[in-house]
Amino acid sequence: QVQPVESGGGLVQAVGSLRLSCAVPGSILRFDVMGWYRQAPGKQRELVAAMTRSGSTNYADSVKGRFTISRDNAENTVYLQMNKLKPDDTAVYYCNAKHYMGDFWGQGTQVTVSS
Repeated sequence: QVQPVESGGGLVQAVGSLRLSCAVPGSILRFDVMGWYRQAPGKQRELVAAMTRSGSTNYADSVKGRFTISRDNAENTVYLQMNKLKPDDTAVYYCNAKHYMGDFWGQGTQVTVSS
């Protein structure tokens, strides 16, 4: 069983920044894709950003140019740098690790952006 562990959420004012971290046990490169998802109250969980093992990235249109996903292989950690935050970014952010054996989810970290 793999349990990604997120950290870094909190309360921030609009146009501020936060960096989320997601650590996994063992080598992060054993996962095909590492991703960040978010779920706002009353809404479905949506993909925010993802990075493949090879380093390719993709982003939701709503965060392009503001959020950046990155990875530290030595620390087995993936990050989500969030800049120019908006109130609409308020959600619980989840880390996801995709492996041929299945998807593994973190417990989530709350991000609240005040206007």
